Amino acid sequence: MPFITTADETQLFYNDWGTGRPIVLIHGWPVNSAMWEYQAEPLVEAGFRVIAYDRRGFGKSSQPYAGYDYDTLADDLAAILDGLDLQDAMLVGFSMGGGEVARYMSRHGGRRIAKAALVSAVTPYLLKTDDNPDGVDGGIFDGMIEGLRKDRPNFLATFAKSFFNAGMLNFQISSEILQQFVDQALEASPKATIDCVKAFGRTDFRADMAHFRVPTLVIHGDADQTVPMKASAARVPAMVSGAELIVYEGSPHGLHITDKDRLAEDLIAFARR
Repeated sequence: MPFITTADETQLFYNDWGTGRPIVLIHGWPVNSAMWEYQAEPLVEAGFRVIAYDRRGFGKSSQPYAGYDYDTLADDLAAILDGLDLQDAMLVGFSMGGGEVARYMSRHGGRRIAKAALVSAVTPYLLKTDDNPDGVDGGIFDGMIEGLRKDRPNFLATFAKSFFNAGMLNFQISSEILQQFVDQALEASPKATIDCVKAFGRTDFRADMAHFRVPTLVIHGDADQTVPMKASAARVPAMVSGAELIVYEGSPHGLHITDKDRLAEDLIAFARR
């Protein structure tokens, strides 16, 4: 299996498919790069080189005890870009992965990047504070950590339903999709899973947003219960010059599944511009 080794000897697993301009897909929490199943193939078929890697602690990558802060995670992204010598790449960050995109743009000056897409992303700042009143109450993240520590499989099974807005009257998501989500999440390190909640829930990316100097696409569902659009995507156009916001009406956080074809089409169209 292909791996890139980071400065602290962490092994990052990646898939590298196709030829053409590179598109790097950065997965969300608590799953891994397999989440991009329904977008990777259409992107390759559209003539792009697609690289999807597993964040440290998740999927087939190493599970070190530490390194789940966004500075380290952005350095891991830099290791992928440098290790594969990618040029004029397009970054696509989903949910937590949007934070890696933002921190990479500031910490590494956006080297090698031509475009960026934030999908259901946690940027610019999720935590509710006095100067961030539209954020999410910190108790939500504390409760997530408590649930993970008490009964991780049960918490993840419950979380999967809110991730896709799955309920008694919503038949978009099969029980098998929910189970696949839980199976992927359980592959991850418990330590990584908890530490990443602290990272995406409490990292302020507002200063990072000023470093986006490439065409930027923002995609978000207005029924997202996991990362509310008001606290995230709706604020990005005012922070990133020229950013385009596409709202998926009625869509949940996990729109890579519920709106899989539309998401692939929108990413292809953006990459081709």
